[in-house]
Amino acid sequence: MPIKIRKEDALNYHELEQPGKIEVVPIKAVTSQLDLALAYSPGVAEPCKEIADNTENVYKYTAKGNLVAVISNGTAVLGLGNIGPEASKPVMEGKGVLFKKFAGIDVFDIEVNCEDPQEFIKIVKSLEPTFGGVNLEDIKAPECFEIEKALKEQMNIPIMHDDQHGTAIITAAALLNALEVVKKPIESLKVVVNGAGASAISCTKLYVALGVKKENILMLDSKGVISKDREGLDSIKAEFATDHPARTLEEAIKEADMFLGLSKGDVLTPEMLNTMAAQPIVFACANPDPEIAYDLAMATRDDIIMATGRSDHPNQVNNVLGFPYIFRGALDVRATEINEEMKLAAVKAIALLAKEPVPDMVTRAYGEGTMSFGKDYLIPKPLDPRLITTISPAVAKAAIETGVAKKNIEDWQQYELALQQRLGLNQKLMSVFIQKAKKQPKRVVFAEADNPKIMKAVQVVVDQGIAEPILLGNKEKIHQIIEEYSLEVGEVTIINPLEETEKCNFYAETLYKKRQRKGITLYGAKKMLRDRNYFGAMMLQQGEADAIISGLTKDYTRVIRPALEIIGARQPLKRVAGMYIIINKNRTLFFSDTTVNPDPTSEELVDIIKLTQRGVEFFGYEPKMAALSYSNFGSSKGAVPEKVQQAVKLAKEKYPDLILDGDIQANVALNQRLLKENYGFSPLAETGVNTLIFPDLASGNIAYKLLQEAGTSEAIGPILLGMNKPVHILQLGSSIREIINMVAIAVVDAQRFDKEA
Repeated sequence: MPIKIRKEDALNYHELEQPGKIEVVPIKAVTSQLDLALAYSPGVAEPCKEIADNTENVYKYTAKGNLVAVISNGTAVLGLGNIGPEASKPVMEGKGVLFKKFAGIDVFDIEVNCEDPQEFIKIVKSLEPTFGGVNLEDIKAPECFEIEKALKEQMNIPIMHDDQHGTAIITAAALLNALEVVKKPIESLKVVVNGAGASAISCTKLYVALGVKKENILMLDSKGVISKDREGLDSIKAEFATDHPARTLEEAIKEADMFLGLSKGDVLTPEMLNTMAAQPIVFACANPDPEIAYDLAMATRDDIIMATGRSDHPNQVNNVLGFPYIFRGALDVRATEINEEMKLAAVKAIALLAKEPVPDMVTRAYGEGTMSFGKDYLIPKPLDPRLITTISPAVAKAAIETGVAKKNIEDWQQYELALQQRLGLNQKLMSVFIQKAKKQPKRVVFAEADNPKIMKAVQVVVDQGIAEPILLGNKEKIHQIIEEYSLEVGEVTIINPLEETEKCNFYAETLYKKRQRKGITLYGAKKMLRDRNYFGAMMLQQGEADAIISGLTKDYTRVIRPALEIIGARQPLKRVAGMYIIINKNRTLFFSDTTVNPDPTSEELVDIIKLTQRGVEFFGYEPKMAALSYSNFGSSKGAVPEKVQQAVKLAKEKYPDLILDGDIQANVALNQRLLKENYGFSPLAETGVNTLIFPDLASGNIAYKLLQEAGTSEAIGPILLGMNKPVHILQLGSSIREIINMVAIAVVDAQRFDKEA
């Protein structure tokens, strides 16, 4: 399902809290007078002198080696055309976000008020001392060809115009694999390219480099087939001019083996498609509407192999599969350019990765349990965590082998480990869960639907197809919110428990039978059912919903009590715990218990450890658990260390496969070097730690809130562990994004419950 974007949402996203999408953050301490003296005057003079003596030292003492310039003059922005440099800035900032998210590369976006190619070249060339690489973006053709060519000749850092080469690299990988599926040799392939812009030209050149013969290519622009007898052809298009008699797409497409569309939607008709050769390869990359709609193409021919630019169909051609990892490899060996061999290495690496077994994390994210190489899986998915460790080393090796690398990599295994540590899976965690939720949406009860923040989150949930909302609250107030904020949530179910007398009476009878020996009277049960948390929990218990979300406006204990009384804890542990996910740029950590058990005994800690193990595995991680206290393996005496030591002993006896140790201090647990140097006997010294078990509620709760508010970490949660059905409680005052994240988690949790039922 394509994401629906509203103007107000897009503008608010860019404006609110802090305008834009990026910021510059210091990576060294600047908290004391000494720090300031080292960072600036007089200490900064020392690295300046070292660089003056040897310019290459700039990579040693500054951020140049991990800094890319994303540069545009705004002459060909997305589908908006020549809108100017200022208007292009949101796009360039967005490109910087993708560089950082997928490859850990820092970016300065630079919008240049200059349309003269020669002047533009001078400006960009003058920036070489600052940057380790340059990503040219959204520059119109044919000037973009002249600009990139000149800059590659004049500069000694990697230069790439992604509009040209990004799509070329991804479609070339898809083409190699498609040819393997249909068993056609590339040398005999007849190709029709509809579009003659920067991307189309680059794609065609790369296909020729792979083995497609020029005489087998027909390229079309807005005037039709580019023929040799056409007057006024520029040198770029002239390279692919033909003497073939075809003049229209309808004529050109006959008996073609491949169609590449980089033009506009709906120009390839079913009738044209039917005239193509057997097992046609169709890459319809126009966005948002492909040259032929995917469903229409599939209905027209059952032997077609198809790719589009859309995420809701197989084989999405997405440039994010390429440019972050290509620059990552180029930067890491200080390449002086991105040459053809490096691009071809990226093509082959992407193609080969699609043939590898797909990790569970990816299949779970996309909801395709049988994802494997074939006509519907020609290229990897954008959320595949192996992209960085597959493409970047291939590009780096090609740079070294072709002599354009200034730095060699001796230990490739260590390099791959460094890539994983640089990025890991952290930034993709919620992307994976949202993607998986969209594959099989579930019915989610929102117990506080008469709150504007909840309704704004519901709007996103509906737009993205994450869940099927059931809204509890005052109907009139909910409709007022919908009208006031111009929401378009469609025909969602809205229930006011105060108006559901018959259902409340039935629920009350059920609750009374369940809790009559726990001090609840029938009258009391009826009164409880007026509370939306009780009503929603009963809907979940009765199978009328798949999950419940609440807690935005109420105290945690008031929200969890109805769930515990109606849903209850799951057998055999019959214990509930709360877990937070703490994400920063370096790692993902799991904290437990942070919300439920005030002062657990050793035996209760064992249950919490087991619940946490399952919870961490649910998020696709292998739990490596440290049981915390103020002591390191008995170095200090006291009730807390002794309780934790006993819990670890009992847990290992009961669950011998656990990766667990303690008691241990938090700083030692999180510093693997310290662990190895001082406590090498611990299994955590080899595995590291990603899960912290707190000895009591106070320490866990304080720790995550400190990191969330005072640090640079994002907290996701609380994740309620051990319930009989999916109940998830929001943190008081959660943001819209945090609500959406929790809904996605609740949906995936409900999917798991279905499988286990």
